[in-house]
Amino acid sequence: MSNEKLLAYCGLYCGACKKYLKEKCPGCKENVKAAWCKIRTCCIENSYTSCADCQIVEDLKDCKKFNNVISKLFALVFRSDRFSCIAFINEKGYDEYAKEMAEKGIMTIKR
Repeated sequence: MSNEKLLAYCGLYCGACKKYLKEKCPGCKENVKAAWCKIRTCCIENSYTSCADCQIVEDLKDCKKFNNVISKLFALVFRSDRFSCIAFINEKGYDEYAKEMAEKGIMTIKR
């Protein structure tokens, strides 16, 4: 299912997530239990749809919230490239990103 509202703040696509599809997770934006996520908190506080809208840092590699130990571990385990996800959004927009991720049935661009 293609729906840009199913895009996580960090660039992952919840619409292709197995937990979301099995109704075991409401998705990043609706998941109030995800208060631990600094990226989610930052985006909510700044009214960003995702890190692609960030006006605080020029390069996400300099963002301590986006580029931290937990995100690096996540990227290693899942071969996830959230930097590429955000770059895709910046280049082609949220709707195109959601469509491509839904068509491919993936929740992240792989490394």
